[in-house]
Amino acid sequence: MILRLLLFITVEMYLYIIALFVLWITYIIWKNYSLPPGPWGIPIFGYLPWMDPKNPYITLTNLSKKYGSIYGLNLGSVYTVVLTNPKTIKSVFSMNATTGRAPLYLTHGIMEGNGLICAEGEVWKEHRRFTFNCIRQLGGAKVGPQRKKMETLILNHAIDFIKYLDLEEDGREVDIFPGLRHSLGSAVYLIVFGKSWSRDDDVWKYLLYLQEEGPKYMGIAGPLNFLPFLRWHFLYLAKNPSVQDEIRKEINDVLHDRLPTMDDIEMLPLLEASILEAMRIRPVVPVGLPHGTLEDIDIDGYKIPKGTMVMSLLWALHMDENAWKNPEEFTPKRFINEEGKVEKNDYFMPFQTGKRMCVGDELARMFQFLFSATILQKFSFSLRDENFDTWGECGITLTPVDHKFIIKKV
Repeated sequence: MILRLLLFITVEMYLYIIALFVLWITYIIWKNYSLPPGPWGIPIFGYLPWMDPKNPYITLTNLSKKYGSIYGLNLGSVYTVVLTNPKTIKSVFSMNATTGRAPLYLTHGIMEGNGLICAEGEVWKEHRRFTFNCIRQLGGAKVGPQRKKMETLILNHAIDFIKYLDLEEDGREVDIFPGLRHSLGSAVYLIVFGKSWSRDDDVWKYLLYLQEEGPKYMGIAGPLNFLPFLRWHFLYLAKNPSVQDEIRKEINDVLHDRLPTMDDIEMLPLLEASILEAMRIRPVVPVGLPHGTLEDIDIDGYKIPKGTMVMSLLWALHMDENAWKNPEEFTPKRFINEEGKVEKNDYFMPFQTGKRMCVGDELARMFQFLFSATILQKFSFSLRDENFDTWGECGITLTPVDHKFIIKKV
């Protein structure tokens, strides 16, 4: 009994000492730095106990409404600055000093700073340069001799998905996700590894499982992928049949039953705008991929210490009522100007911005446009339940919950 009491007292004193140490460190930081406003937390855990574990971007957005477009808080032991002003984000993320990664256990512990996503400094520069050059040489850039070959690769996999849907009974309720996941995944793996697997291969099934489940549990340190974009897109088109019909008419008027190419994108503004709107209303990475400061920096007059995690809160940007009228409404035409051309505003940055902007943004654009045009040319999508939940599940990526479409050939 006495030993238990002594052990309890020892543990209690140990925690008390840790709490005092954390408070002392916090005091030193506040004394030596001019930090932005933000909520207080508790020792060790910071503000984490008050975060919504399923939708952390909602908690962070609500805090921005209270503390402004730049605020700070402790997430566990990591001091974090959250940004929701596009001008500030572009300025901050253009600095070399913010090309680091947040000091998280996954990035600096498990991954030891390796890989394109987790690396920083010279290692990151080398990885990024190598990745960009590979994507460009394979045809995933805006210009280049291999662009047509990349178009053909993507279209072949889009046609594969069409054949998959052709096997389904017309008007039947279908989960299109397995087929879409195979066709997209096969294209990406062919680009990256030069190898693809058959739809029923056991190794391939396991790789697809990891691809789907991994980002849900990797928090804020996983890679962006193409699949959630296309899934938010078809879901919102199914919920808005009049918009879908208008897009299909535009496609038919321009393509006349031929396959699309990237040269058609300017002649299909409504289709492109609908893709952008899906990316806006449900950004794949709602909290962005956090950066880390490699040295002390100044942000709008605040002195931010080295080792700070810096977030560009994309959800807050994409849902800002001052930038978007009725932001929760799916309205593709908000991206079309008076001349009938697609136009974006500064609050739209689904691939983030700056020196660590997603290196595969153009490749993603090609996948989204070519897959969407090819599929909508052949099929219509609707939902049995029009009140279907569109919030989705949030890990590194925000993806729709499992659902089925009623598909019909057109």
